[in-house]
Amino acid sequence: MESTIQAAAEPLAGGAPDAPGEAVIRVRGAAKHYGAVRAVDGVDLAVQRGELFGLIGHNGAGKSTLFKMLLGLIPSSAGEITIDGAPVSGGGFRAVRRRIGYLPENVVLYDNLTGLETLHFFAKLKNAPAADCGAVLERVGLAHAAARRVREYSKGMRQRLGFAQALLGRPQILFLDEPTTGLDPEAIREFYVILRGLRAEGVTAVITSHILAEIQERVDRLAIMASGKVQALGTVQALREEMDLPLWFDLRVAEADFTAVRDALGSLPVVAIEAHDGRVAVQVRREAKMAVFAALATLGGRVLDLHVREPSLEDVFFGFSD
Repeated sequence: MESTIQAAAEPLAGGAPDAPGEAVIRVRGAAKHYGAVRAVDGVDLAVQRGELFGLIGHNGAGKSTLFKMLLGLIPSSAGEITIDGAPVSGGGFRAVRRRIGYLPENVVLYDNLTGLETLHFFAKLKNAPAADCGAVLERVGLAHAAARRVREYSKGMRQRLGFAQALLGRPQILFLDEPTTGLDPEAIREFYVILRGLRAEGVTAVITSHILAEIQERVDRLAIMASGKVQALGTVQALREEMDLPLWFDLRVAEADFTAVRDALGSLPVVAIEAHDGRVAVQVRREAKMAVFAALATLGGRVLDLHVREPSLEDVFFGFSD
């Protein structure tokens, strides 16, 4: 690509505050049934203002249906959904909707329009200032292609243009369905820089993604959906601890010291030890973490390097969704 997304602000050093804040999205017992099929089945959620919230799950888990319910695009079969205090099924939601930006999973754009014309079109639909279109294109790294027909855009450029239309009108709430589809690694990083900048301004974002490694360290909290239900909810670290998945210690030691490592850990609840090419991988129960550190400390300089691997979000996901 000729340009990458322009950073709006540097990423914040930490995540959302631990203390509960103001819930801008509330979902209570929300359900959507299609005959005997329960696409969404009694979901409860509260998303805080200014939070980057992830929604993950298998295909068919109910994520897209829940998204459409949150946007008021399809009615609930049961339960209640409020956004910024307004029920999505009520007349007051029309005003709230103007403060919402939405990027669908499959972006459909008019090929014969230029990038700037496309944003002018969406600005009219949203009653957003047309004067903001150029700045929004600049923000997502498409200023250089403003006069180019959309049919000449790559898949990643189309995705950026879709993101740009979601940002029109300076929304306070963003619903982003697979927002990084087609983006290269650098553009993905810059996309999240923009989201962090928006978060610092108080914008709330709900993101779905199939790329779990991508969102693992980038969302404040997440919900794991399966069979139309929320199976788990919390920070990635809290879910790791709830699952009680084992940790890996990756050690670099001289081959002659492999036996010393085994002996030092012999009395601890070690799940597995693998040794090869000057490295030892030790899998232990979470509760034994500090005891392993203490045992390895007795080896002194024999341990040349040490790295602790937490379970990945993928490990957590499959643990809750299987």
